[in-house]
Amino acid sequence: MNPDRQMLTVTDHNRGFIDMTYVYPVVSRRAGGVSVGINLNPNNACNWHCAYCQVPGLVRGSAPEIDLPLLERELAGFLDELTNGHFMEEHVPPEARVIRDIAFSGNGEPTGCRNFAEIVARVVTIRDAAGLSEIPIRLITNGSLVHRPAVQDALKALARAGGEVWFKLDAGTREDIARINGVDVHPHAHAQRLAQCASLCPTWVQTCLFRWDGMPPTAAFLDAYMDTLKLAGIALLKGILLYGVARPSFQPEAVHLQRLDPEEIEAIAARLRGEGLAVAVSP
Repeated sequence: MNPDRQMLTVTDHNRGFIDMTYVYPVVSRRAGGVSVGINLNPNNACNWHCAYCQVPGLVRGSAPEIDLPLLERELAGFLDELTNGHFMEEHVPPEARVIRDIAFSGNGEPTGCRNFAEIVARVVTIRDAAGLSEIPIRLITNGSLVHRPAVQDALKALARAGGEVWFKLDAGTREDIARINGVDVHPHAHAQRLAQCASLCPTWVQTCLFRWDGMPPTAAFLDAYMDTLKLAGIALLKGILLYGVARPSFQPEAVHLQRLDPEEIEAIAARLRGEGLAVAVSP
């Protein structure tokens, strides 16, 4: 477990911090402690291409076949190390030495995995066997595959296990979605997927905010974003997770991106709160 005693930080989400194929730890700004990541896309393949993505060598595609026994061994072993071993004191800052969640995240869209529903069920079983049933399991997703019955089955299982979804929505027009997320997605269709997701499992919207070529989000941009949220149904949502670009993008579009000031993100959060939404900010 890294004999050089390297410490985890919020600015370094290195998937190879421990020598495992599918499981990796991070200190999460949004979760506020240690997040045990499950990377179902070790091939760096995703069906979206977000301008701010920190995955090097990102390619278009879907998750490969998963070695489920290996994933189970890695997760069970690492949870045991976190709870009974020395990983926390050796690699985690004192203020972050708490397990906040188990998160399906990683280097691509996790719901593209062929047997995603089965994997969710296995992860729930392993979490509970480790005595961590109170730790939430989160799915961090672009939401593009929510219409698939197997993904809906996984969302229902996640809800039964006390989990939740963090659903990506970064913009409210087709043109801005294409620019930021690298896909041709109609905002109405994405709002429908968001509504469907929220009806099956507690769902937060996650939104990345930044300057593009020096320009902050315009009033028109925010109006379209808000319209899309309203179309999905504000009452269905747990709230909004707003975050900035704290770590460098590895995509060619990185040259366009600059950080917003915390005050700028807070001003956007205040507008959303005025619409009746709960908002958490990680600048």
